[in-house]
Parts: sequence; C-alpha cells; structure tokens
Amino acid sequence: MPSLSDLGQLPKRLVLGRPVRSDRVGESLLPKHLALPIFASDPLSSVAYATQEILIVLTLAGTAFLFLAPWLAVLVVLLLTVVVLSYRQVVHAYPSGGGDYEVAMKNHGQFAGLTVASALLTDYVLTVAVSVSAGTDNIISAFPTLNEHRVLIAVGLVALLAAANLRGLRESGKTFAVPTYLFVAGIMVMIVTGLVRDFMTDSPVVAESASWSITPEPGYETLGGLALVFFVLRAFASGCTALTGVEAIANGVPAFRPPKSRNAATTLALMGGIAATMFAGVTAMALLADVKYAEHTCDLVGFPGDCETDPQRTVIAQLAAATFGGDTSVGFFYIQAATALVLILAANTAFNGFPLLGSVLAQDRFMPRQLHTRGDKLVYSNGILLLAGFAALLIVAFDADPNRLIQMYIVGVFTSFSIGQWGMVRHWNRELRGTEDRQQRAQMRRSQLINTIGGSITTIVLAIIVITKFTRGAWLVILVMPFIYLLMRAINRHYSNVSRQLVPDTDARTLPSKVHAVVLVSKVHKPTLRALAFARATRPDVLTALTVNVDDAETRGLQADWDRYDIPVPLTVLESPYREITRPVVDFVKDIRRSSPRELVVVFVPQYVVGHWWENVLHNQSALRLRTRLQFQPGVMITSVPWQLESSMGHDGAPAGGPAPGDLRRGLTDENEHTPYG
Repeated sequence: MPSLSDLGQLPKRLVLGRPVRSDRVGESLLPKHLALPIFASDPLSSVAYATQEILIVLTLAGTAFLFLAPWLAVLVVLLLTVVVLSYRQVVHAYPSGGGDYEVAMKNHGQFAGLTVASALLTDYVLTVAVSVSAGTDNIISAFPTLNEHRVLIAVGLVALLAAANLRGLRESGKTFAVPTYLFVAGIMVMIVTGLVRDFMTDSPVVAESASWSITPEPGYETLGGLALVFFVLRAFASGCTALTGVEAIANGVPAFRPPKSRNAATTLALMGGIAATMFAGVTAMALLADVKYAEHTCDLVGFPGDCETDPQRTVIAQLAAATFGGDTSVGFFYIQAATALVLILAANTAFNGFPLLGSVLAQDRFMPRQLHTRGDKLVYSNGILLLAGFAALLIVAFDADPNRLIQMYIVGVFTSFSIGQWGMVRHWNRELRGTEDRQQRAQMRRSQLINTIGGSITTIVLAIIVITKFTRGAWLVILVMPFIYLLMRAINRHYSNVSRQLVPDTDARTLPSKVHAVVLVSKVHKPTLRALAFARATRPDVLTALTVNVDDAETRGLQADWDRYDIPVPLTVLESPYREITRPVVDFVKDIRRSSPRELVVVFVPQYVVGHWWENVLHNQSALRLRTRLQFQPGVMITSVPWQLESSMGHDGAPAGGPAPGDLRRGLTDENEHTPYG
C-alpha cells in the first residue's frame, strides 16, 4: 500500500516522471544536433517576425519608403555576423555558463554585472511572452476564428512549455528538435521555390495584399531631415529583433557535451549562418511578392474583412499562401504549423537560459538559494516555474499582442551585448599583460579587435533602440531593470549579513544548561555548534551528528571543517542520490525506532528567528518540512534550536537599540543561511 506522502507525490510524478539520480547529470548533456534547436530556436524563429517588424515601421508612411527594407536587412545581417563572432570569443574565454553576466562581473565589477543580470532576466521573460504570442498569432492566421481566445491559448502554451522543461533538458531537447528543423527546412524550401518562380518562370509569387494600399499615419506623409533619419533608425531597431537569443548559447555552455567551448562555438556559427540566410531570404521574398502589413489593420486600403475585429495575416502566412497555392494548400498549413510551433518552442531558449542564469546568481547570493537547487529531473525547477509565472502575467497584461510586447523586447538584450563585449576587451587586455608568447598574443589581439568592433556597434544600436522605442514601451523595461538590480543587491546584503553573524567563535562552543540528541548538521557554524553543545549537555546514551549528502563537494568541505574545529562527536553522513533531505532523515529515525521500539528519539533542528515576514522566504524551508514529517512519528520528539538573527532584535520584547546581554553567546548568522536546515 502506498503511503499518504507517496500519494501526495502522484500528481508531480505524472507531470515530471521518475526522479533522476545526481550521478546521472552527465547523461543530460547535449550533443550539437540537440543543442542547436534548444539554444538557437529563438534567433531562428525570429525570422517569422523580424521582417514584419521592419515593414510595420516603414509602412507608417505608406509605401513610399519600402525601398529601404533591403538595405536595413543588410545592416541587420552584418550586425548578426558581428555579434555571433563576438560571442564565439565569450564561449572560449568563459565556458562556465555565466555569459555576459560573468564577463561583466569579472571585468567591470558588481554594478555592471548586476545590470547585465537584470537586463537578461527581463529579456528572458519577454522572450517567452513575445515568442508564444507570435506563435499564437500565426495559429490565428491559419484559423482566424480563434482570435477571441488569443490570451487563453498563449497562457496554456506557456504552461505546456514549463511542464516539458520540468521533465528534463534532454527530453525537452528531443521534443523541440523536430519542429525547429521542420521550420528551417520549410522556410528554406519556401524561399528557394519563391525565388525560382520569380526569376526562372512566368508565375512570380504575388502576395494577397499586393493590390492593397496603405494610408499613412498622421505626421508621416512628408518626412525629411532629422525626422527621416529617426524614422529609418526606428525601422532598423525593429529589425534588430532578429538578434534576440544569440546570447543564450554563451549562457548555456555547461549544458554541452565536451569539448564544451568548441561545441558551443560551432553551434553559434551554425545558428548565425542559418538565421542570416533565412532572414535575408524572407525579406527578399516579402519585397518581391509586394507584401503589405501595417500596424493598424484599418490603414490597409482594400483589406477584405472587418478591420476592427478581423486580424491581418502575418508576413510569413502571406508568403506561404502565395508560394504554395493559396491558404488551403498543404504547403501553407505546413509553414503555418511549423512557424507556430517553432515560435512557441523558441521560448525554450529562455526556459534554458533563465534557470541557468538564476542558478549562477543564486550561487553568488544575488538571488534566493532555491534557484540554485536542481529538481527531480536535474533541471533548475524553481527557475522554470518563476519564468513561466512572469511570462504568463505579461501575456495577460498585453493581451498576447506581439506588436505591443516586442517594443520592450530588445532593450535588455542589447544592454547585455554592449556591456559584455566591452568586458571582453578588458579581459583580453589583462590576458595580454600576462602572456609573452607571440602566437598567443596575435590570437588575443584578433579576438580583442572582434570584441571591440562588437562592443562599438552594439552600443550604438542600444542607443538607437532606447531613443526610438522609449515612448512605445521601452520605458517599462528601463524602469524594471533598476528594480531588479536593487532587489538583487538587497538579497545579497541580507545573505552577507547573515554570513557575518554565523561565523564560529570560541564563545559559541560554551556548554549551556539544557540540551538535545540526533543533531541535524548542514555546516560548521554557530547554530550547529550550539545545537551540539545542547545535545552533549543532556548526556544522552547515544549522540549522533547527522548530515545528508546532496552535494559531494559541500559534504567534503563540511567534513574538513569538522576535523579542523576538532568537534568531539563523530559525523554521520547519509547518502541521498535523489538530492532529498527530508526522506533520508525520516528513514534514519524510523530505523532507530524499529531496532529499539522503547527508545526515545530527540531530533534537534536548528532554526533561524527572523524579524521580517519576507525573510522567511529565504530561510527555514527545509526545517519546516522536517518538523512536519517527524511530528507524525511515534516516540520521536522534535526540538527546534532557535537562532536569533539581528533582524529579530526588538521583537517580542528584545531590545532594539543595541546588543542584549548574552547576544555574543547566542551568535547571529553565517554565509550558508541557505543550508538544508536553514
């Protein structure tokens, strides 16, 4: 008969499947043929809307400036080439997966590092919202009657993506590989077919909107001077959406199979070549087919439906219908299905990048430690859930409208591009000072030149994006990024303060008058030493100091500290191949009770006492789960060992103005407040 706790796990197991042992983490590493669709699906799928975004801006002035589209496309392709070459230097120099965050932190300092982190976190959320909304838009292009259910469809797709990623990286990679390759193949066939028809036959491709005209927006009828320059720069900035997601490979290097850096660099080059070819081909076809697409449907003169309620078909949908024989052809539905799928699955780039970056930030104590913990399937489950939640909120807030969401999209990504590339320039300066070998210096000089060019161009583009998109939604991202920065600083200050308070000293080992008996140990710090002192003072028949091995490196460090502090109690280590803490402790206690049913077991659980409600989010989660499970075991007592942090001073009668008598003996907190029993 399954236990009540096992039944409680049933829904989780139905969604995620069986847990994976920690020692199988290497099996989840990706070969290049799976890494490409996982990490490059975002920039590849942007082909579906990058050309459309250029046309939306140019057609604000009617059709007079559509001749600029090919020149803008050339600039976007050149920019994509520079950025890809620049990131190839990053993956070789910083293969640990920190990407622009790590580059900025190590070469510019904390301010730049956290600025990049806030930009990337914002951009990852927008990647999910934009990609899923654009995918929903393409579904509606094939089935217009679904337009009224747009938001519900988009939110449901985000939930499905989160569930797929929670099942594990390799499994989601296999799920996403086929649609990405089908999309690439379909777009390539469409481009070749369309160009052959245009240049080698008498039946050129003509879009359904070719005969329509466009009413210019007020103020755009006559553009000249600075207004025209601003207009062209705005169109170029919109086309730069083709570069979103390029940085994800640099952030995901640890997920590649060895040799990690070389495989990541190769995947980057493949992604850049395919994305540039597809973007250039779609733009050329859109111009040859005379596609019309406007920001407001009612500006399209000749639109056959009700412009107030009926959606216009996307650029990709118009090209597919014109190339393959209409909107009822097999080719049309194939392109629409593949485009919708790859746009939806492009959000997977963020579902891989956001949790990895969150883990790095949590390890550096700028985010809650829960983001650094792998779940049952060896993925960062908390990061996946957090990303899905924020993306769903954005989709609801903006009615799943990709044209509204996309205005906020590329501010964050070009912020990280620029800071990261200038950080690489500093990196090469430092490396050059420590290298005498002429061949190595020449290679470093070449890499530095690439990053200098990349930093210069992306900085200019960032300025263009901020200026041209500020009033159209970019202001919101510019407002959110400092908020995330300040939040990360606050979390870091809290963890640093707790670290300072928990450093052991000689006074912390003084025996008190009352004590306890199986002592849970996570780290050699003041709370642990205090709990052991209590336990020894009770003179139990058996005293066990107990820890659970969820990370081999941390456990080895704990054992080394145990010996260094010469603690006179043996340390018992429980293995936990599935990284659980609660179950091994409960099973250990049950075994004691089974072998000696009349023996009383007293479990000492160190617990932090905090003064603010929000601090409970950062502490005591594992202790709460342990107490909940152990209190149902007969013959077992649970004794919480309260450990007052400084924030609790002044609560419940404690003096707030300064240290109270005995504060030194109580101790206050240490760097591993995120440990299993804190």
